[in-house]
Amino acid sequence: MTSARPAPTTMLVPDFPFSYDGWLRHPAGLGALPPGAAGTEVAVVGGGMAGLTAAYELMRLGLRPVVYEAEQLGGRMRSTPFPGNPDCLAEMGAMRFPVSAQALFHYIDLLALPTRPFPNPLGPSTSSTLIDLNGAQHRGRSLDDLPNVYQEVADAWEKALQERAELSTMRDAIQRRDVETLKNVWNRLVREFDDQSFYGFLATSSAFQSFRHREIFGQVGFGTGGWDTDFPNSVLEILRVVYTEADDHQVAIVGGSQQVPRGLWEHRPATLAHWPQGTSLASLHDGAPQPAVTRLLRTAQGFRVEDESGGRREFPAVVFSPHVWTLLNRIESDPALLPTDHWTAIERTHYMGASKLFVLVDRPFWLDTDPVTGQDAMSMTLTDRMPRGVYLFDDGPDRPAVMCLSYTWNDDSLKFATLDAEERLEVLLTRLALIYPGLDIRSHILGEPLAISWETEPSFMGAFKSNLPGQYRYQRRLFTQFMQEDLDERQQGFFLCGDDVSWTAGFAEGAVTTALNAVWGVLNHLGGATHPDNPGPGDLFHGIAPVELPYT
Repeated sequence: MTSARPAPTTMLVPDFPFSYDGWLRHPAGLGALPPGAAGTEVAVVGGGMAGLTAAYELMRLGLRPVVYEAEQLGGRMRSTPFPGNPDCLAEMGAMRFPVSAQALFHYIDLLALPTRPFPNPLGPSTSSTLIDLNGAQHRGRSLDDLPNVYQEVADAWEKALQERAELSTMRDAIQRRDVETLKNVWNRLVREFDDQSFYGFLATSSAFQSFRHREIFGQVGFGTGGWDTDFPNSVLEILRVVYTEADDHQVAIVGGSQQVPRGLWEHRPATLAHWPQGTSLASLHDGAPQPAVTRLLRTAQGFRVEDESGGRREFPAVVFSPHVWTLLNRIESDPALLPTDHWTAIERTHYMGASKLFVLVDRPFWLDTDPVTGQDAMSMTLTDRMPRGVYLFDDGPDRPAVMCLSYTWNDDSLKFATLDAEERLEVLLTRLALIYPGLDIRSHILGEPLAISWETEPSFMGAFKSNLPGQYRYQRRLFTQFMQEDLDERQQGFFLCGDDVSWTAGFAEGAVTTALNAVWGVLNHLGGATHPDNPGPGDLFHGIAPVELPYT
């Protein structure tokens, strides 16, 4: 079933407010290659959402993308089936998507994938939410059911955003795609808040002078839950999310998020240049991508890519989509791939850790009515204890259901890092027994738990990048790297993309949009061009470029 979506704003990020969804939808297409360039091979490193978006669009342009993948297609859009119950999935990475992510939804709709509302805390599709904070518990279906202090915190957050960050002005400009207003306001806010942490923004706001209010906001938050693990990060990271409603109106993809990148791998475009009808990325690769890249070198002809099977191939251009830290340690990387200041930005990149633990249960027992309280036996749970966030998923009363017993970030994630899945389960069941005494969760569990800590995954080393205060300049270097007109020719042809290069790290929309930047970059590098009626991000770059901050 596909739920009716509210008329959304878009993730028109104010740093670079290019309408990627409009570029994708335009009947003129993304551009055309020069004569003789059709069929040219381009290396695409990484088979996650960014890599497969780039590969899919390069194929449609008539190029031959060669995809390299170290693990499995999908990256952090990883939907893991429970053994013996393949229809029940654990979303180990991305699991909720804002409808404002219109470039991402271009591909979700292309693949005709159904969605449904995600059961966020106090969300309309969530049966009930329990908040367990400082040993006190409150349960409700909406904010109105909670004690007044929670409304006070919500009002304080709204007041801080309106008074200090021009929330209404920015949302209105995004809704109307008023680029001039967006740039004027945002460029001033970047200069004002580049050195400010999220916590510093709260603590210096008149509405948040109460420590208790800041504590509640950190533990509970609004929309997607507690925000305290973002407190050390730049407040600019948070404002981008709030302005674009990326933290609201979120949906899950029925059948799993990994269907999107895997769908692009298998999809046969109705229109494409050079290749015969029925061509897909899978058919160009005989069904499987190339193995992990181990070495990247610049050569006189362009680039040499070496993989773990011993294969060596030459390419005139490379699109690189994995976490940028892999260029420092997992891949032997030629220093000539990037200018020195870009390497500095990569070294400074800060990643957020994240852990999850899932179990399969016999049925959605949490919807049973507690005979003593008359309430649900269990609720979507936000707590300051070790589980932090508990999410509940079901497909009907008589079918197996999935529980995410813990979803944690950064320091809370590190508390699990040395525990295996079974040890994590024992710890979580012990903590949840304090919140739900008398509820025997264990008796409903089927099989073994599934767990992940993204900071210990070798090909990722974190869930996503999030800038610390003062790192805007580094972020600008990485995002704008696809614009290579001012680079020496010996530094051109290598294109970074992925959500950690984007302004909205942690969102698949950022993976898609930076992949489209890289597509434009490759097209331009090989002598192609966009249609004059449908200019791409590079064509409009100088009119909407991210503001530059002084370096000295």
